[in-house]
This record gives sequence, structure tokens and C-alpha cells, in this order.
Amino acid sequence: MPNFNIDNRNKNSFDAIVIGSGISGSWAAKEFAEKGLKTLVLERGKEVKHIKDYPTTNLMPWELKHGGLVTQKVKDENPIAARCYNFLEDSQHFFTKDKEQPYIQEKPFDWIRSYQSGGKSLLWARQTQRISDLDFEGPLRDHFAVDWPIRYKDLAPWYSYVEKFVGISGEYDGLDVVPDGEFLKSMGLNSTEQHFKNVVAQKYNNQRHVIYARCAHITENKDIFAQQGRVLCQTRDLCRRGCPFGGYFSSNSSTLPWAQKTGNMSLINNAVVHSIIYDDKLEKATGVLVIDAITKETTEYYAPIIFVNASAFNSNMILLNSKSNRFPNGLGNDNELLGKYIAFHNYRVNISAEYDGLLDQTTVGRRPTSAYVPRFRNVYKQDTDFLRGYASGFYARRNINMNKDGIGESLKQNLINPSYGNWQVGAHMMGETIPKEESQLSLDSSKTDQYGIPLLRINLDYDDNDEKMIKDYIEQFTEMFDAAGFKNIKSHDSHKAPGLDIHEMGGVRMGHDPKTSLLNKYNQLHACKNVYVTDGACMTSTCTQNPSLTYMALTARACDHAIKESKKG
Repeated sequence: MPNFNIDNRNKNSFDAIVIGSGISGSWAAKEFAEKGLKTLVLERGKEVKHIKDYPTTNLMPWELKHGGLVTQKVKDENPIAARCYNFLEDSQHFFTKDKEQPYIQEKPFDWIRSYQSGGKSLLWARQTQRISDLDFEGPLRDHFAVDWPIRYKDLAPWYSYVEKFVGISGEYDGLDVVPDGEFLKSMGLNSTEQHFKNVVAQKYNNQRHVIYARCAHITENKDIFAQQGRVLCQTRDLCRRGCPFGGYFSSNSSTLPWAQKTGNMSLINNAVVHSIIYDDKLEKATGVLVIDAITKETTEYYAPIIFVNASAFNSNMILLNSKSNRFPNGLGNDNELLGKYIAFHNYRVNISAEYDGLLDQTTVGRRPTSAYVPRFRNVYKQDTDFLRGYASGFYARRNINMNKDGIGESLKQNLINPSYGNWQVGAHMMGETIPKEESQLSLDSSKTDQYGIPLLRINLDYDDNDEKMIKDYIEQFTEMFDAAGFKNIKSHDSHKAPGLDIHEMGGVRMGHDPKTSLLNKYNQLHACKNVYVTDGACMTSTCTQNPSLTYMALTARACDHAIKESKKG
């Protein structure tokens, strides 16, 4: 009689398992499959195939039943998801609805999720700045977190490796606070953004900068993009619908199909990871326990290498739920720090104004990026009463005045010949928050979800450092706007709960010392070396830059390390 357990284990065994198919998980899939490893990718959400599953991508405005807005009924059913700026009629199908995966808010937190092939890579803002040594050295210098175990030189070649494949539109600015990368041509600043750039440089002696916001959009034809089946960005600025041209980088248009064509990747959708299996005798993780989201059946999959890329909070949740005799409080959690030192980006404040200059110029097209103001506070020395600092987005556009008077031909002529008003300018804050032990995730002791997995409890909030930073941001940008001749300057603090930045990080932080961190310099769990975490959960501090580019670079670097280590046996 055959041994069905052995047969089943052989059938479900792979060289590597990747949990999550989003921006970092798809990079792990690409790297492993490309290097010949039989790779299993587990995605808890539905299948979304490039182009085929972008139902609204080519709809004209009049084809949207509600003019692009979601109905009040949908908002009422999804009060958390509906607060996201991207939750619209043409993109709501890419969001996880509130009732599908509940969680417990010990303090208000809007957790935005996108469970599907590609994850949030279909919805991200596509901003791509490198993190510099000023950020990697920040915790050691300012004593607000543990020291990063890596420096810029460790990640620089991997940034380049990723950027060449992804396609980054940018300009060479020569700034150490946001190092230059491998850039395709820029889409440029418009005239008022350039005016603001010039004024800021002059007023602040080139100590503050306004630059083109680097973005993951293809602006030049390269063979590597043709091999991926991607073409130039069409500047439609409908990215949230999924791009049929592959003009911007997403897992669905790039890394997942790249891994798929090797023949080495298997992707399973509706695969909810319950926990990672740890073998006390072998002293390593041996596989993953998975629940089918539809049938609720459980299956075990096995591999000697496991990458956790489920998105920051989900990765924390999986590790916390991965309990064994060796790790009764979660995999790798010898120091009881798993789930702690969570942080995020503070997007609470924006500032707006008008500009009545340069009225002989306007903008053409729909450029899918803006200008960017890199961090200028506490960069080289502590010059404020708060730790760290903030970056900012900045945009300018002309007001279009539509004349809707008349009937028939006169109305038609009025509509096709609009007049232009003053420039509208605006900026939004991206502040670095400080990781603290009390900012933490935990599993509820009694409440579970539909899969029997304990609900995640989120305890996270702003602090006094954030309030001081907000006050400074308003003061400094009001001063900068005034110097540029902008009028009717207004600041707005939304007081919104954390979470809508969608940049949650930490909980499984990197560090030198196993007593104060969970991961080493190669993103391996200190206490379980065949498990790697390379999504936002691994971040030691948040810095001010948009983090997705860093997740991809860390993932590519960790995969290279895992492959080399596996060859050593």
C-alpha cells in the first residue's frame, strides 16, 4: 500500500515558498524562478491577470454609471476602504471590502488592503526615491530606534538592479538625501513648479530643493521592457484601473508573468496562510499551512526557503500565529518584540494656494507624477524640537473655467473653448513617525476570523513628535509659498487616523542584535535562518521616502543571499 502522506508531501514540495504576490513577493517569485528554483507563490486573494482582469481600464467617462464616484450604499458598507483617495467607481474592485477581513482597532487605524494577484501594486502611487545613508544612520545618530544593519552601499547595486527592470522616470539631481538612480527621461516640471523650484533654491541658499518626483513609469523604449511586454506610459493617468500597456510597473504586468514564463513558478490564489510550520527537531521552518479561502480546506506546502511578503501587518500576523514548542509566542520571537515598533508616514496635512503669475502658460496632458520636496529638516544636524523630518509632494495646475451657458451650438462652443483661471498649487506632507514599543500589533485571545485565525489588534497613534512636525510643516511651507508669490494660502489638518498613507512598516525589524531585532542584515529571522521577511514589516525606521522601491531592492538582495546559502547546503 502506498504511503499517501509521503506522496502528498512530495507533490506539495518546492524549492522556495513566497507568501504574497504584491510588489515584494512578486520580486521574490521572479528572482527564484529565474534562477531555476521551483517556486510556489501563495496569494490569499482572487486571481487578477494582466489586461484580462482590468474591467474598467478602457471605459470612457460616460460609461461609468455613477460618474466615477462610489454610491453612498457602498461607502456605508465600507467606511474604512471608502476613506482611501483611490477608492472610486473604476477601481473599487481592487480593494478588499471591510467585511471580508475584520480587525480590531485599539486606536483608530484605517487599514487599506488589496487581496488579489499583484496586491496593492495595481493601486500604488508609483513614487520611487532611494533611501540614503542619512536615513540608514538616522536611528544610531538620533537614538530613536535600533541601528540599521545595512548602509546605502549595501543596497545601492540592488536599487540599480531593480530600477533597470522596473523603469524609473527621473532626473539626476545630485542630492545625498535622495541618491540618484538608473533613470529614464523625465516628464518634466511645469512652469509654475519650476518657478517654485527656483524661488526655494534662491531663498534657502540651495539648502532646500524642489525636484521632479521620480516615478515607476516607462518613458523610453528599452529591450528589457519589450521582453516584459510593456510599452511607453500613455500619460492617461488612469493607473488605478490597471494599465493595459504596462506603462507603469505592477506585479501583474511585469514580475509575475516574468516568473511564470520560466515554467518554475506556481501561483495559488485564494490561499490564506494560517502559519509557518516549524520543526523542533530540525530546528528550521519546513513549510506553510494554508486554508483555501473558498472551501476552508487546509493544505500543507513544504520548502527549505520561505519568504514572507504578505504586506507589513499580514506578515506580522502570520509570524505571530506561527507557534510551536520552540516558539510559543510566534516564529522567531525570542525577544518578545515581534509586532512591536510599528510606524507609518504622517499624511495628515496639506496646504493650498493660488498663483496669478505665468498666466500665458498652462499644462498639456495628464502627467502621472508631480514635483517633490525632499526632507530638509534635521538632515545634517538637529535643528528643530522634533526628531527626524518630512518630505512633501508639490503640484501646480491651471484652473479651467467651463462656461455652460447657451443651448445647442452656442453651448457646444462654450464647452470646447474653456477659459483658464489662476494656477492652483498644493503640497502634502509625508512625515516620518518614530517606532515605539507601545506601537504594536497583537493577536486577539478569543476572536477569530472566518478562517479560524485570531483577529489582528492594532494599537498605533500619533504622538507629540508628530504634532510638532505638523506645526513646523505648516510654518515652513507657508513661508515658502509666500516667498513664491502664492496667494490665499490655506493649510488643512485632516486629523485623519493613521493608515491612509498605506505605508505601514515595522514589527519584524532588521538589526544587528537578536536581543533588539528580529531580522539580520540579509532579512533572515535571527532565530530561524531559512525564513526571510522583505516587505514593509522588515523596516527598522520609515524614513520619509515612498518605501516600495526599497522593498523591491531588499527582496532582490535577500533572494540572492538565500540562493547562495542554499547552494552551500
